[in-house]
Amino acid sequence: MRRLLMPGVVLLLTLGVHHAPLAQEVRDGKLQQQADGSWRAWHADSGAWVTPVEFWERYAESRGGLTWGKRSDYPPYAQVKELDKMIIQLDSGPCLMEFFHRRWRRAQDVRRWDPQFNQLLGCPNVFD
Repeated sequence: MRRLLMPGVVLLLTLGVHHAPLAQEVRDGKLQQQADGSWRAWHADSGAWVTPVEFWERYAESRGGLTWGKRSDYPPYAQVKELDKMIIQLDSGPCLMEFFHRRWRRAQDVRRWDPQFNQLLGCPNVFD
């Protein structure tokens, strides 16, 4: 039988050792309420907490921009295409909308960020 280790060489093996992550990774679109009552969303691509509106704008920009811009009415249905985006401006605030499967939906309903997005700003009222 041949010797696999040379004299003076130490080989350490660790088997079955599980190392827990040092910090839990924050999920893209996670919301966090601030002490002053405002909200911040985690934008994973930039590694920063931003306002919900900034989060929506960055999301839209990374996917071709706001097709229909920021507006207070819905565009003509016949002109809208799958995955078009807009920020609808309501009296209660803005909400990012995405055209998905032949109808306008709140972007959170398509992308599945933090469910609290549907309770912020204008999002609870977009279908009223």
